[in-house]
Amino acid sequence: MKKIPYEFVLDYLLSVDPVVKPMFGCHAIYIGEKIFLILRDKPDHTSANGIWIATSKEYHPGLKKEIPSLKSIDILSGGKSETNWQMISNENDAFETSAIKICEMILKGDKRIGKIPKLKKKKRVLPLRKKIVSH
Repeated sequence: MKKIPYEFVLDYLLSVDPVVKPMFGCHAIYIGEKIFLILRDKPDHTSANGIWIATSKEYHPGLKKEIPSLKSIDILSGGKSETNWQMISNENDAFETSAIKICEMILKGDKRIGKIPKLKKKKRVLPLRKKIVSH
């Protein structure tokens, strides 16, 4: 796995035992069964670099009042619509301050942040048929 960008986020969340898992060439931050953040710093689609926050559209107005720099992730919607996930761009002047605020909200148990991922459907495995060998 590549070096984790924005490691200060993990430092802030250390007390809740975050687990880092690779996801889409990025680093997903889980606490328990919930995904909270994705840390992205890749050379392609640089407008999507930063910290992605797992949330839902219903929470956007309240979250944006507290963290005005939140925005939708353009590569998830083609820039055409609001996405459930929000992000703090690493190019934003308030990047680190906003990231720390998100970490504080997670530590306080803010229910607007974090999602239990949908379970992947297991592929049905068909039993192997025995070949009939004639002699």
